[in-house]
Amino acid sequence: MTLVDPQPTATAAPEGWVRVCAVADLEVERGRAALLGGTQIALFLLHSGRVHAVSNFDPYSRANVISRGIVGSRQDAPTVASPMYKQVFDLRTGACLDTQGKEPASLHVWPAAVSDGDVLVRWEAQS
Repeated sequence: MTLVDPQPTATAAPEGWVRVCAVADLEVERGRAALLGGTQIALFLLHSGRVHAVSNFDPYSRANVISRGIVGSRQDAPTVASPMYKQVFDLRTGACLDTQGKEPASLHVWPAAVSDGDVLVRWEAQS
């Protein structure tokens, strides 16, 4: 897991954005977990080069396991299936697309970008 102090500096990232890792640290369609402050996030690099950042916390199993999920797609939506109970989440919105008969829940989503070979996440201090 990548540990990041969520204190952006003007030279490392634009204001409000935090450098999490290098794109080279990610594998296509494999999740990676990072710790920003006390919050675990899951990063996913897609074949298109797009990076998605969602909560690593699975609201159904209540475990930090989303980064170990299976990446796929539903129509045009990139998805991740929880490795625990197999709920499927849209990586763009965090919405659960397949609740497996349980109440709807979603993942928190953070804007993510790639700049000069670095993965940046829009981060605001959590209260």
